[in-house]
Amino acid sequence: MKAKYYLSLLAAVTLLAAASACSGSLHTDDPEDNPYREVELSLKGRQYVSKGSHFSLDYLDRINASEKGSYVVSPLSMQFLLGMILSGAKGTTADQICQVLGYGAGETSDVNEFCRSLLQQLPALDKATTLKIANAIAVNKDVSLLDSYKKTVTNYYEAQVSAMDFGDAKGTVKKINNWCSDHTEGLIPKVLEEDQVSPDMLAFLMNALYFKSKWSNPFDKSNTDEESFTDEAGKASKVKMMHQSAQLPYTENDQYQAVRLGYGNGAYAMLILLPRGKNTVSDVVKALKAIGDPNLVSMPERQVDLALPRFETKFHIELSEILAAMGMPLAFSPAADFSAMSKVPAYLDFVQQDAVIKVDEEGSEAAAISIGGMRKNTSIGGEGPVSFHADHPFLYLIAETSTGAILFAGRYSGK
Repeated sequence: MKAKYYLSLLAAVTLLAAASACSGSLHTDDPEDNPYREVELSLKGRQYVSKGSHFSLDYLDRINASEKGSYVVSPLSMQFLLGMILSGAKGTTADQICQVLGYGAGETSDVNEFCRSLLQQLPALDKATTLKIANAIAVNKDVSLLDSYKKTVTNYYEAQVSAMDFGDAKGTVKKINNWCSDHTEGLIPKVLEEDQVSPDMLAFLMNALYFKSKWSNPFDKSNTDEESFTDEAGKASKVKMMHQSAQLPYTENDQYQAVRLGYGNGAYAMLILLPRGKNTVSDVVKALKAIGDPNLVSMPERQVDLALPRFETKFHIELSEILAAMGMPLAFSPAADFSAMSKVPAYLDFVQQDAVIKVDEEGSEAAAISIGGMRKNTSIGGEGPVSFHADHPFLYLIAETSTGAILFAGRYSGK
């Protein structure tokens, strides 16, 4: 497979971005009142977008390998959570987290600057898109976070820091779950169970991401019909298939077809990658990952006869083993150094993510919650028309189109 195809392909994808807890955008149908805008970043910031894409595809590759059915995840939400965790780490612990994120050792402050830049700009890119990102830390009332750490997460991540009674597991879980529900418009009402909360925990770090937008060219509901969909095992089932014929950004090669569907004014888009022949979604993910710096802006337009399932996916995944395997095992061990967060020794007890996506004729709605639990460490201190019928498992990415940062990514397998 030729690299130039990948480079023209990945430029259509981009960054799902970060807004503040109360930020969003007003809906408008007037294109003159909603012009396309790009994220403004420094040269170093642009380099970080490339590194963030490398993390996103590595993250996606590992989840894709571990899951058999449909899934949806948010690489960007995980990047913001890991950024807050990184801000509390020192030494080799910090270096490993930096490297997993794709950055060099000792670049914590630069990562924070980049995240703040995204938080300040992304919500205003498209008035037809609602984009909200919130960060929060629930800390054990018997423990204090360092003032320097609280200042960092407040200034760079706009994080809300609240002390809670971890001895009251029921009350703490209710508060955290309510926060998650409030910041995902009710799509994710519950992320923690009572047995995950105890006085031995130091803090819970959380990122919430919510996205809702209408297609630039919506599907006609009257054209939606029940049709066959075949999974990777060759088993056929019936799904609600949406249809449209339009000029769309499109590319193809021996391994897959790719089409891009814009939202609102085009600041955000969904890229759909449909495997060809004997190739699977795993093959497509590995091919994209091999590029390193995805860039999909330059996809040429073609007349496309498009068929896309209407679907909804809910997904939960525990990520401690995956993140450790990606290169940050020290953070999950008693030898971890989170002394930039608190004077109380601590390590990562778990990291998990919940995500939801709904795709229909009008557009898409998606949300994610990433949460990391910190435990006190008591052991130490232009051509003819083409046909694109998504009637078998496919990969999809929602991204911001000027930077390439991936907001949500998933596989649809027919269930």
